[in-house]
Amino acid sequence: MTDITVRRGFVDIAEGQMHYRTCGPDNGPVLVMLHGSPLSAHSVVPLMKAMGKTFRVIAPDMLGNGDSSPPQKIPVTIPYLSEAMTRATDALGLKEYFLYGYHTGGNLGIEAAINRPKQVKKLIIDGMGLYSPDDRAGLLNNQAPEMKPDLEGTQLLRAWALVRDGKVFWPWWNRTDKGVRGFGLPDADALHDDVLELLKSVRTYHHAYRAALGYDKIPRVKLLSLPVLVSASEKDMLRTYLDKAAALVPGGRSAVTGDPASEEGRQRTAKIYTDFLLEK
Repeated sequence: MTDITVRRGFVDIAEGQMHYRTCGPDNGPVLVMLHGSPLSAHSVVPLMKAMGKTFRVIAPDMLGNGDSSPPQKIPVTIPYLSEAMTRATDALGLKEYFLYGYHTGGNLGIEAAINRPKQVKKLIIDGMGLYSPDDRAGLLNNQAPEMKPDLEGTQLLRAWALVRDGKVFWPWWNRTDKGVRGFGLPDADALHDDVLELLKSVRTYHHAYRAALGYDKIPRVKLLSLPVLVSASEKDMLRTYLDKAAALVPGGRSAVTGDPASEEGRQRTAKIYTDFLLEK
């Protein structure tokens, strides 16, 4: 299979610039892909390439993540992050598009679909967490610690530990037998690249993550009036919520997608998503 080239760019918005990655045919239907926390659109590049065979894919870094400018409104909220993203798509001249969101990105997608019904044609929510009050409190207290550079470089080790342990445990700080995800670590190069993405925004990444953890999505998804697919991969820690999450969405569908760590799994996922998005 011929590799698909992923290009990068910046678009001006009020906060500064929003960084994005793009691939696929210029004349293809547009698919905007929104990443999860705590990283950037770098994390969706493998799936971008699979979807880029059919779609013109655009994947921005959220404000305060990756190479995008930091947010201006603190505390950060999901509606604010979503509105900033749609200002960026406006600046890119996107009149209408399909929308995909992974975890935190799915929350942004919900708000965009509610507020931009003439632009967002269909929505894919990849992983929707429906946490209990106790679980939510634990995540808000521990999942996205604020990190600041210091002369001892402790931010380097803290970022490495957060990303590495997030591959092994859920939540990443639950380093117990009960917390083991059972999938092991990625290769060293992939782990290194993920840590670098976090380090780019180490001062600000926590704002979006905490906004997502505190976002009350249940009343919001009930307002969706467009076709919605709620999905979760075989290895997603949020798969346990899949059926309940899909049932909350008016007319929502659900799908278990492929292993995102394998090319075969990504191609399976791309087929599920493409069939849904292009279905008349």
